Amino acid sequence: VQWVLYNIPPAAKTLPPAVSAADLPAGTKPGKNDWGRSGYGGPCPPVGRHRYFHKLYALDIELPDLHQPDKARLEAAMAGHVIGKAELIGTYQRR
Repeated sequence: VQWVLYNIPPAAKTLPPAVSAADLPAGTKPGKNDWGRSGYGGPCPPVGRHRYFHKLYALDIELPDLHQPDKARLEAAMAGHVIGKAELIGTYQRR
């Protein structure tokens, strides 16, 4: 997991490249990635081509402050509230 964000406002249409935490849309909250930090980390596969899954969920509620949840904790908080989902799968390979 390279990046965890939640409560992105419905009016947000994009995230700029290399966006800093200070420049995220108002109300957006960070979670923890697989390195135990907030923010974006990766891609950096050790060898070969790897797949990366980018998932976006629409919820019927705004979640409370979960204090930087990891992916599993965020998915548990979203359970029963997902009304839509988009997924983009990309690949990356080191040269």
